[in-house]
Order: sequence, then structure tokens, then C-alpha cells
Amino acid sequence: MSYGVAAALQGAVYQALCDDAALAALVGSAIHDAAPGGTPTGTWVSLGPEVARDASDKTGGGAVHDFTVSVISDAAGFAAAKAAAAAVSDALVDAPLVLARGRLVELWFLRARAARAAQGSVRRIDLTFRARVET
Repeated sequence: MSYGVAAALQGAVYQALCDDAALAALVGSAIHDAAPGGTPTGTWVSLGPEVARDASDKTGGGAVHDFTVSVISDAAGFAAAKAAAAAVSDALVDAPLVLARGRLVELWFLRARAARAAQGSVRRIDLTFRARVET
């Protein structure tokens, strides 16, 4: 197993989200690969935690990456956050991502968790995706 494809996968996911017109219509350029400075307002997207494990077999090296993309919104109710979360899901599920290193075999949605944060004034939806990559 190698963790060598992790950065390439993250870069391709970030680029796919930045290039998606439907998501841009909802969050503009507020797609972050690192924690934004200060206290962001509006609705925004952030790439989050990742867990990787070996998926090598006799044909070659590979890994499975479970990663989270979060949608955070200070809009009243969950409607804005859910619309952006749906756009994130649409942009990534079965996306033909081209990685700078390795190859994406498949990318699919695993689960989502919607919750209130910051004493109920912020909505957060964490979407977890699974990517199978070959090295």
C-alpha cells in the first residue's frame, strides 16, 4: 500500500468542486482546501478529514480513501446547506477525476450527517465519499 496518491486525489477533488458551475452558483468561490481565516459567513465548502487503507491485490498497489467534504452555512434553516451539499454530491459521485499520480478506479457517496453547530446558528453537513485508487 502507498499513501502516495492521497495528495493527487485531494487536488482532483478540490479542482472538480471549483470547476462545478452548479456549486459555484450556490457558494461562489468559497471552496476551501485549508481552514479559512477568521469567521467565514454565508455558505461555504471545506475539504476535511480522510482515512486511507490498503486495497492492494496481486495485480498491483491500491488504496481506499474515505474523505469528508463539509458544507457550512449561517443561513436560517438547512435549505441553503442542503442545496450546496447536493451540488457537492452531484459534482463528485462517479466523477471522471484525472489524478496527477495514480488512477481513480471509482468514487462513490457513503453517508452524510447534518447538524446544527455554534449553538444552533450554523448548519453543517458532512458528506463522506469513498475513492478506490490504484498506484
